Amino acid sequence: MRALISVSDKTGIVEFAGQLNDLGIEIVSTGGTYNKLKEAGLPVIGISEVTGFPECLDGRVKTLHPNIHAGLLAMRSNPEHMAQVKELNVDLIDLVIVNLYPFKQTIMKPDVTLEDAIENIDIGGPTMLRAAAKNYQDVSVIIDPTDYEQVLSELKENGKVSLKTNFYLAAKVFNHTAYYDTMIANYLRDKAGLPKYPDTISMTFEKVQDMRYGENPHQAAAFYKEVGHNNGMLTGIEQLHGKELSFNNINDTHGALELLKEYDEPTVVACKHSNPCGVASGKDIYEAYTKAYSTDPVSIFGGIVCANRVIDKAAAEEMSKIFLEIILAPGFDDDALEILTKKKNIRLLKLDNIDVKQPETAFDVKKVSGGILVQDIDNKLLEGELQVVTDRAPTPEEMEDLLFTWKIVKYTKSNGIAIGKNKQSVGVGPGQVNRIWATEQAIDHGTKQLGADAVKGAALASDAFFPFDDCVEAAAKAGISCIIQPGGSVRDQDSIDACNKHGIAMVFTGMRHFRH
Repeated sequence: MRALISVSDKTGIVEFAGQLNDLGIEIVSTGGTYNKLKEAGLPVIGISEVTGFPECLDGRVKTLHPNIHAGLLAMRSNPEHMAQVKELNVDLIDLVIVNLYPFKQTIMKPDVTLEDAIENIDIGGPTMLRAAAKNYQDVSVIIDPTDYEQVLSELKENGKVSLKTNFYLAAKVFNHTAYYDTMIANYLRDKAGLPKYPDTISMTFEKVQDMRYGENPHQAAAFYKEVGHNNGMLTGIEQLHGKELSFNNINDTHGALELLKEYDEPTVVACKHSNPCGVASGKDIYEAYTKAYSTDPVSIFGGIVCANRVIDKAAAEEMSKIFLEIILAPGFDDDALEILTKKKNIRLLKLDNIDVKQPETAFDVKKVSGGILVQDIDNKLLEGELQVVTDRAPTPEEMEDLLFTWKIVKYTKSNGIAIGKNKQSVGVGPGQVNRIWATEQAIDHGTKQLGADAVKGAALASDAFFPFDDCVEAAAKAGISCIIQPGGSVRDQDSIDACNKHGIAMVFTGMRHFRH
């Protein structure tokens, strides 16, 4: 038997090759792997001895030769193949141990050049892997050091690797080469300025963890991360305390975190089922949290809390008074950790660079029956100047409330309405099948939780236009003083007239924020 070994990841390779040698398996190797095995005192045949041709072009050409690929692709059960390799004096290769040039590690370097990236595109490696995997009936192909033990066990016990294991290893290869090629394709697509949405699309992600289950216990699930986009992202969290995150934990935290990134001053976002239930800014996180909590002390129970400043003792003491699933922040001081870690079930998550937003090249992906919907992420808050459409323009204080509340409604499920005042959410009406119900729910919620005075003089934000003037009438009845909405309805004038009748200031954004 003969093995061909060429690896960039040399973890355990000397020990593995040594045991292959002990089993009487001849070893062929290339470049740095050849040198490492030689230094370890193992008998190794250089690739040039097999090809009869020197490695050339700075190592670009080593294994691309019929003596290699005929040895990999020859089917042992095919008499014509066996006759041909004998006639051509080609030795069969029974095991291939190869992993590829570190393309991902290369492109993630901050100062990487296109030339460096190109040089780390492996050509011979994927070709050998695909050839060996195609001929899995006769060839064992290994890309992962964790598979060394299984292969050795079967070789020692049976003198060969089972067909079942070979098929498993071959499937693993094609999955790996698809991932590798997708990384290259996406990197070059961005560099070359190809269309973001080509005729065919490939995406690649790396598994972070298996989940206990998905949204419901009968659904299997896993958590994957994008390649290279982890700075300030949910995939970059460090869990300091608490049990393993669930599928719903991660999904809900995502919604809260993306909203949090819209604010610069000390801010807390409380979220339940991916909808904001309390949002507030303050002079510090303690004030921001107490304001967010007072907005909805019912829904926040068992919810997600995200803060954009380090959690200190004062904030931790308040947070510890109720059950929270998760607290995410850029850090926790020692006193805060001592207080919060006394609660067994709370999950404490630390995220550096919490204000970093997703790159503009990122996709938003939704699964539908038989396919996926892919779109740009909604990374804009406003587009162009706000248009005052009423007789009365908002005061500077009202404009501040309008923008604060517009951020909230951007991350509220449609049909969504948010009411805010003094850098605090007052009421949120998410996910209703019509806009007037969402408006009434937000007003009712704010009135019941904070009192009618909290709603009076507040700002109301709608994620999409008003099709009728009923929402304005409801807002006027509650004492709301200003409204922000996209505009664009054929009946905009009805809402404008209603605002003018009640002295409400209204601005149009010219862009909507549907969230389905």
